[in-house]
Parts: sequence; structure tokens; C-alpha cells
Amino acid sequence: MPTALILGASRGIGLELVRQYRADGWRVIGTCRKPEDLARLKALGAEGHKLDVTSVEGLAALGWTLDGEHVDAAWLVAGVYGPRHDGFPTEADFDSVMHTNVLSAMRLLPIVAPMVAAANGKLAVISSKMGSIGARHSTMGTLYRASKAALNSVLVDTSINFGSQGATCVAFHPGWVKTDMGGQSASLSPQESVAGLRATLARLTPADNGRFLNYDGTPIPW
Repeated sequence: MPTALILGASRGIGLELVRQYRADGWRVIGTCRKPEDLARLKALGAEGHKLDVTSVEGLAALGWTLDGEHVDAAWLVAGVYGPRHDGFPTEADFDSVMHTNVLSAMRLLPIVAPMVAAANGKLAVISSKMGSIGARHSTMGTLYRASKAALNSVLVDTSINFGSQGATCVAFHPGWVKTDMGGQSASLSPQESVAGLRATLARLTPADNGRFLNYDGTPIPW
């Protein structure tokens, strides 16, 4: 039975990843911050672990708990948008967004990537087209954009470090999705986005290591 690890599985894209992988008969390990969210994972037949991705102690505990696992598909979904205004960012806003979206990845991916490499599996981070520099035509959400551009850099470093060991590492834009972050005016449901993400990940090969892709597999410039 293949194993999927969903980091940030409490709602939206992360929770839908859990649902779809479980429906296909996968063993699923998910992380959430709140006990009630862990109960939801358990109800879906998934193995849940409490994790705040900004907690060093929590990350260390997760690494110890999952030591020796072989993970076929790992997804780093946890993230925040931050302030909705584009004015002068406060230090608190900057720290919150960068710690959650970037520092957590710098700490988590070296823990998770060896588990993926052990299974010759695939590791994906949920980034955003808003983090693309080559495709940028707007400055809306400047702090969020900066965090996703930095996340993309962390993903590329991970692909270099662990690609040769068997892990295929990619960054994904999930589309504009109807989640708490994307809002109800978005063009995609979580079900549609996740179906595309999973299908694209499934058909990737080691030659795709280090790529930045739309949920449907279309390449996105860095």
C-alpha cells in the first residue's frame, strides 16, 4: 500500500488530498494544528499528528515519530497569505508569513525528503504563480509573493540535494481555488484542483525534478 504524507491537512487543499488519497486506498499520514482537525483525519481513516510548522520542537518530534518511513508522495501544503493590504508591512506580518511559508519549509523538507527518497517517491510544495518572477504582471499581495518566491528557492535547493537520492521534488501552483485563502469567487473547487495536482504528480518522472508546474502540468517560469 503506498503512503502519502500531507503536511497541513486541516482544510482546503490539504484535507482534500487526504480524502482523495484515502478513496484510492492509500495509507495517509496528515498533520494539523488543532485536535478537532485530527479527529476529522481519523474519521477519514488517516493517521494524524499534531504539528505547528513554526514550532522547532514540533518539527523535531514529527521527524522522530516518522523516522524510518518510506513516503511515496509528500505534500507541503501549510501556508498563510498574511495581510490583505499592500501597504507598509509590519515586522509581525513579515515574521508570520516568512516563518510559516519559508522557514518551515527550510526545516521540514530536509526531514521529509529522505523518507521520499527511500521510496523513490515524489515531494511537492504548494507554491503559487504569484511567486513567479518571470510571469509577474501585478504587485498585489507583495509579501505573499515574496514568501512564495523564497519557497520556490528552497524547493530547488531540495531538488538538488535529494534528486540524486531518488526524490523527485517539484513546486505547484494549485490554481485559483475556492478555499479560505482563495475565496468563493475562485475558479476551481478543491476537488478539481487536487485531482489535477495528484494526476500531474503521478505522471512525473525523475527528469521533472526541480520543476515549477501548474496543477494541470503546464510549466510556470520561475
